[in-house]
Amino acid sequence: MDIQGGGDVNFGVECPAQLVGRDDDLALIGAFLDEASVNGRALLLVGEPGVGKTVVLDESIAMAAARGIRVLRAGGVEFEASVAYSGLNQLLFPLRESFGELSDVHREALEVALGFGGGRPPNRLLMSNAALLCVRNAAVRRPLLLVVDDLPWLDRASATVLGFVARRLAGSRVGFLGAARSHTGSSFEGGDLPDHELRPLDGTAASELVARRFPALAPSVRQRLLSEARGNPLALLELPQALTSPQQQAVESLPAVLPLTQRLQALFASRISALPEACRNIMLLAALDRSGGRDALRAAAACYGLESVAPAEHDQLVHVDEVAGRFEFRHPLIRSAVVDVSTAVERRGAHRRLAEVMGEHPERRAWHLGEGVVGPDEHVAQRLEEAAHLAQSRGDAVGAIASLTRAADLSLNSVVRASRLAEAAYLGVDSVGELLSASHLLDEARRTNPAGGASLHAVIATAILLIDGDGDVLTAHKLLAEAIETSAKRADAPEKALVEALYTLLLLCWFAGRRELWEPAFAAIDRLTPNVPESLWILSRTYSDPARMAQAATPVLDALLDVVCDETDPTRIVRLGAASFYLDRLPATRDGHWWIVREGREGRIAVRRHVAALMHLCHDTFHTGRWDTMAELTNEGARLCEEHGYRFFIWYFRHARGLHAAVRGDHEASQEVTDELMRWAGARGARGVEWVVIHARTLNYIGQSDYEAAYREAIVHNEPGTIASHIPHAMWTSFDLVEAAFKTERTAQAGAHAAAMREADLPALSTRLALLTAGAGAMVADDDQFVDAFDAALALPGNPRWPFDFARVRLAYGERLRRARATAGARLQLSAAAEIFERLGAQPWLERAGNELRATGISKPRGCTTTSPVLTPQQRVIAELAGSGLTNKQIGERLFLSHRTVGARLYQIYPILGITSRAALRDALTALPEDPPDGDMPAGLSGQPGDGT
Repeated sequence: MDIQGGGDVNFGVECPAQLVGRDDDLALIGAFLDEASVNGRALLLVGEPGVGKTVVLDESIAMAAARGIRVLRAGGVEFEASVAYSGLNQLLFPLRESFGELSDVHREALEVALGFGGGRPPNRLLMSNAALLCVRNAAVRRPLLLVVDDLPWLDRASATVLGFVARRLAGSRVGFLGAARSHTGSSFEGGDLPDHELRPLDGTAASELVARRFPALAPSVRQRLLSEARGNPLALLELPQALTSPQQQAVESLPAVLPLTQRLQALFASRISALPEACRNIMLLAALDRSGGRDALRAAAACYGLESVAPAEHDQLVHVDEVAGRFEFRHPLIRSAVVDVSTAVERRGAHRRLAEVMGEHPERRAWHLGEGVVGPDEHVAQRLEEAAHLAQSRGDAVGAIASLTRAADLSLNSVVRASRLAEAAYLGVDSVGELLSASHLLDEARRTNPAGGASLHAVIATAILLIDGDGDVLTAHKLLAEAIETSAKRADAPEKALVEALYTLLLLCWFAGRRELWEPAFAAIDRLTPNVPESLWILSRTYSDPARMAQAATPVLDALLDVVCDETDPTRIVRLGAASFYLDRLPATRDGHWWIVREGREGRIAVRRHVAALMHLCHDTFHTGRWDTMAELTNEGARLCEEHGYRFFIWYFRHARGLHAAVRGDHEASQEVTDELMRWAGARGARGVEWVVIHARTLNYIGQSDYEAAYREAIVHNEPGTIASHIPHAMWTSFDLVEAAFKTERTAQAGAHAAAMREADLPALSTRLALLTAGAGAMVADDDQFVDAFDAALALPGNPRWPFDFARVRLAYGERLRRARATAGARLQLSAAAEIFERLGAQPWLERAGNELRATGISKPRGCTTTSPVLTPQQRVIAELAGSGLTNKQIGERLFLSHRTVGARLYQIYPILGITSRAALRDALTALPEDPPDGDMPAGLSGQPGDGT
């Protein structure tokens, strides 16, 4: 199909592929076509340049052809706008053979006007009637659709005739579908013809379009393009093509104003070039201004006078609000076009003028100074470096990297240049997540200063890149520990870089999971005294060996958490969250972490902070019983790690999936995930990850009532009677160890470990650990003491905050009471535990509580539902497909869901059906009602887009 040409368009019955994000628009056009083919109707499509009017017309033509409608098409052409009836000639030429069916006067009028015969030009009314009769006659045999693109560019004569025709189609079988740019004058007199505005794509559709056409774009680049294009389909498809390959992959930074392709320039550049010089200069100031136009208005008022911008306002290119101090481009592409048509000299001059009016804004002033100079300038470079540190303190790592990179470009000294590049690389790996870009900056730093030793920032970046590449934790630890030791001996060592290096070293120590590797970190922190940052000192105590070292840090941490609600630095929030991790203080940081996640989803927070916040929220939602939210956050975190190349850090979200599967009763899935993670961690020397995974494996065995296997798993890092040193997760598996030992009649080991929890003073660390310590002690108490011990454990403050642990203690209490033949008390505790387990979806523990209740004589225990389980339509379809043997990936492909979403839905389905594995699905489904309730229709079956989690 020639979408630019005019004339008769023929199609087969097949329609082109469905457009992204245009379902509602096409549904409206489909209804229009159905009505027009019976009663005649006109419709005008209007929208901004590049919004996709022509593409929608193409799809409309295909839809018409599929309905058996004949299509005639024409389009306004700018260079033919002065040729009378040129547009009508395009449109009606295929009907020339039928002109003879008209009266002589009407036939002659058409032939003369369209250039097929000689004679005097017909008057406009006669010509309009002739055209109307011609198309009405043509539609008698077969419905007809007239399609006219770019109505404003039609010649005046054709526009007048077609306006006349479009308003008089009622009662015919002719449809008229025209397209025009919004806010553009035209000779086409549509009068009161109905119109439909074709709006830019929404965020989901825009993301899908870019992902389809440019799947290799780096996530940060994709986010920037989406922001700049603002849903304009042409911009979404063209802007990536104007970038170099390194820019597309985020190896090189994107310019402040994105370049345009020739096609995009053609939409706007001609309108800008026609403006007066002073007007163009003001627009250039605004295009280069990072303040939303406030600085541009001040500079423009000083240099040109604001009245000079009036022509651009008249052409609706910009909007100026002097009262609010705003200068807004009607579309970001206009801003890019202004920069594209300017010269380098003009841009440098504009930057200097902007710098002159912003003395109170050092960051913005430094940036404009940097863009306004040619060649090295150390004074400006220093201002840019200071601006980078200000940006970093606000959480703007991207801005900090851009300023440091520009500062490096302007540096006179190669050592200083290399240091600035290395710091930019560190921010790239630590905050932004652009690992390719960081690696490129590191290479450039090494080339700049090959003889000098690597800076601490360079070593930090190298260490993070190393674990994310080969995953060699021990080598990364050795590299960074040696660099810190060397730096500590230098009098000129920058303290800020040293502190950042120590934060990273603590993380590597935890990953390595070996007591001896913590010593270099403790020694280096002690050397900082008395200038050690509080959060660094706290983290070294709570993240290393909290059972022995966290007691002294707890009050200091609590004091910081009292004011964390006022914190706006995402790095500090995340670090306080890490310090709170093993002390169960994450609820105090919850609001801050959710703020980071929301900002991260909008691209306003560095991805590493976004990922870290998701990790902490996954942990928080697990212990506080919001497991559905945990599953959603797990999927989001895994996706972020995959998109941004954090291949190492994805382990946490895989672990969270294994943990979630274990407590929900999907034992096979949990076993598969944890087996994979143990192999993965072992190959990388990440013993700390192994200690975490043991927690999920132990719970998985307990959920299966395989207490022998649970005991063997729990003692891998925890010798009974001792809380393992420098393995923080040993505190969390201690209750599991006691329970498994007690259930396997290892009474001495169970008692010894319960005593170890008490002696380590775990209750002083958190209310959750206090509950678990008291519960473990009650479990192993003598027959004449266990009632008082359990009652004391259940009366501890804060217990309801930890529903799963609270219910497990109540379950253990009920089991002990039943065996002591205290039936009434057993029923009370078991029923309360069952209610919590049912609400959580902790199916294995719910079944265990139900079995115990039945042993007390309750056939329909409270908390264990006996009504027929009810699934939503989506859940039922997923369950049926899984029961038929399809994998999660295959199910996702059928329903337009991600395989992760399918897995999450199955975890919700199992407890509803009262099963614990995929193998039991088929039998469980046979007992369900035939017709599920309405609502929650599965994506793909309802015609709606799928869940892109």
